[in-house]
Amino acid sequence: MVTNEKILQQAFVDALDVPADVAWETLAYRGIEQWDSVAHMRLVAEIEDAFDVMIDTEDVIDMSSYPKVREILAKYGVTWGMEGAGAGRNRE
Repeated sequence: MVTNEKILQQAFVDALDVPADVAWETLAYRGIEQWDSVAHMRLVAEIEDAFDVMIDTEDVIDMSSYPKVREILAKYGVTWGMEGAGAGRNRE
């Protein structure tokens, strides 16, 4: 089963070109060379597409780390842990 965690991680991999085994909990904006302002906008687009949400500007600005992105997405109804089949958008 594809979890929302895996969907989010794939969005980061696709947008930032980071390896899938990166230290997710410590991943932060400008903490790695790849995550600059341009990549940040790519990341937002990937996340919006993956979860079928429109993220408010204030939340885009607040997306400062992987854990913070998870917290923000929870406001948009994304669940973490034991998700049901309706969670996230299936890319299969």
